[in-house]
Amino acid sequence: SDKIEDELEMTTVCHRPEGLEQLEAQTNFTKRELQVLYRGFKNECPSGVVNEETFKQIYAQFFPHGDASMYAHYLFNAFDTAQNGSVKFEDFVMALSILLRGTVQEKLRWTFNLYDINKDGYINKEEMMDIVKAIYDMMGKYTYPVLKEDAPRQHVEVFFQKMDKNKDGVVTLDEFIESCQEDDNIMRSLQLFENVM
Repeated sequence: SDKIEDELEMTTVCHRPEGLEQLEAQTNFTKRELQVLYRGFKNECPSGVVNEETFKQIYAQFFPHGDASMYAHYLFNAFDTAQNGSVKFEDFVMALSILLRGTVQEKLRWTFNLYDINKDGYINKEEMMDIVKAIYDMMGKYTYPVLKEDAPRQHVEVFFQKMDKNKDGVVTLDEFIESCQEDDNIMRSLQLFENVM
């Protein structure tokens, strides 16, 4: 009866996900896990899609001490692979699958895409600065009470020096992956995503 209930549930939404079998093949989740995730997704988003506003509201609940709206904006853009202003269940599950159960390479590629705000295939210093600032804002003053105002900039300078191997002012995907894998500190900083997701 569970199966029938799920099928029924799926026909009532405005956006109906592709079959669970197909998603199971494309992700690192079992069918049962996908059903649980889908129920949760539908609870928050009855229409089957999330717009940026809803995404920000959901995210704000997790970070009551900070302002998560900017980070949520960048994260939403990374989830919104079609760049059409809405995140469907499939988009959500694909990203989650990478972030929670992907290989190191997959996670780094996803993270690179998050930092590459204008999607030109490079990360420049401004983009990195925007994301790091957004993370600091989200974590709030309570998490980092001792940080000076220029902490994000210093953070970015250090990251950038390490990553921009050929010193051309931008970081490519290859430079990003190489730098992250050879530097434990960077890897630890990026683990932040697992706590932030």
